[in-house]
Amino acid sequence: MPEQALYLKWRPIAFDEMVGQEHITRTIKNALRSDRIRHAYLFSGPRGTGKTTTARLLAKAINCTNSDPDQRPCNACAACRAVNEGRFLDLIEIDAATHTSVDDVRELRDKIAFAPGEGRFKVYIIDEVHRFSGSAFDALLKTLEEPPDHAIFVLATTELDKVPATIKSRCMLFQFRRFTVQEVADRLQEIVASEGIQFERAALEMVARQGTGSMRDSVSLLDQIVTDPGAVISVAMVQTVLGTASSSAVRALAFAIASGDAGEGIRIINQAMDTGTDPKQLGQQIVEFLRQVMLAQTAGPGMLPVSDEDRAMFAMLGDQIPRTALLRALKAFNEAVNNFRGGWQPQLSLEIALVESIRGGEPEPVHAAQSQSAPRPAQQQTKAAEPAEPEPVAPDPPGTPPLIPPSQIAARWEEVLRTMFRYNEAAPEVMRYYSVHRVEGNVVTLATREEMMYQRINPYPQKKLIVERSLYDVFGQQMRVNVVLIGAETAASDAQPKSAATDDPLIAAGTELGGKVRKKR
Repeated sequence: MPEQALYLKWRPIAFDEMVGQEHITRTIKNALRSDRIRHAYLFSGPRGTGKTTTARLLAKAINCTNSDPDQRPCNACAACRAVNEGRFLDLIEIDAATHTSVDDVRELRDKIAFAPGEGRFKVYIIDEVHRFSGSAFDALLKTLEEPPDHAIFVLATTELDKVPATIKSRCMLFQFRRFTVQEVADRLQEIVASEGIQFERAALEMVARQGTGSMRDSVSLLDQIVTDPGAVISVAMVQTVLGTASSSAVRALAFAIASGDAGEGIRIINQAMDTGTDPKQLGQQIVEFLRQVMLAQTAGPGMLPVSDEDRAMFAMLGDQIPRTALLRALKAFNEAVNNFRGGWQPQLSLEIALVESIRGGEPEPVHAAQSQSAPRPAQQQTKAAEPAEPEPVAPDPPGTPPLIPPSQIAARWEEVLRTMFRYNEAAPEVMRYYSVHRVEGNVVTLATREEMMYQRINPYPQKKLIVERSLYDVFGQQMRVNVVLIGAETAASDAQPKSAATDDPLIAAGTELGGKVRKKR
């Protein structure tokens, strides 16, 4: 026979084996002890939290023949063994997803009048009951109102809001909650220890996080990882099998968001993809990481269930990232995960989310921001304390010797880009596509081969003003900025002589008049 799946092999067969749903098992055990079983129950909650398992335990317990109510189900009597082996005729499980019509409910209603064949009660478990049609619910309603004494209904649903109020009012409602990471990890540890498999606790916690609060999903992931019983379940193995990114990559990506370095963030995402990381898994990990930063920022790091070292890291990131930027990043990555469809560029949604997180919208006009008379937030008042905008100067005529040699501007261009970030977070990423083309007097001409980047700068004088202010901060000279779109041929012809010759004012003026620089033989 094929090996049984772990989630079936380790399904709880007694109430004491249930994890994390004590508020439900306690109530059911008290009802068994006092013999006050209701005729209809409604179990709601996320998938994999024990709704169907609890329904089967209830079916076993009310048909168990053990004389001690506290020992039910005993898993030793004929009824308990029959339920465990799936051959108990008085336990009827119905999948509402495939039996949605009113005729299916009418058939059930016709059969319910027959007395139990083996046990004391007939138990009907209707899974995903919210999939019933309106007519099916109407047909079920009368049966729930006046069921036979020997019939008990257990309805299970993951979408409680879709169940009509008339059905809810006739059932005893239990709401199952998601499991915590520690509860799932403890259960996984119990399973692998019983199976004789060596493990790392951190690896089991990683599996538990990937299960997102579902015990069944977490055990299924564990079953996927345990291919060789003699191997050790390590963090590296879990990352390889599940396609998760390393914690260092997630941490580095968060720091790139905090520093506003979109280029570094893009490199981290693509490096993770090159090592086999699943993009959706990476998106989920960064959302969880940023959520912990948000919790540390708003409620304090003390509430995080992590080590002291990680608490200090989350607190530091919370101080570095403004709350608006953090919320923007959370929303962008969460939307990328929820709308993930794969495709031929699976990491594109994460890259877009990263740029949107750092960019935060198109650059705002600098003059308009400075001319507002209304009070500004404290963060914007801090920006006002930065170097004042220089008085605009008239551009020098073409052919004027450069005020600053082009090679000096090119050498300190990265410094200019970092200065731009103080005025606008998106400006450095756009201006990375530009390079120094020529300098004529106080006019710096910047060139790009990307037409899209050219269209994002050329029509907007206020965006050029951001570059001019950054040049003034770095060089202390009032410059004017012009942008041009060049082709590959133009760039190739201009690149070699320009870098070597335009530092000399006389040679620069000669080249502008049509002369060419030739190397001395």
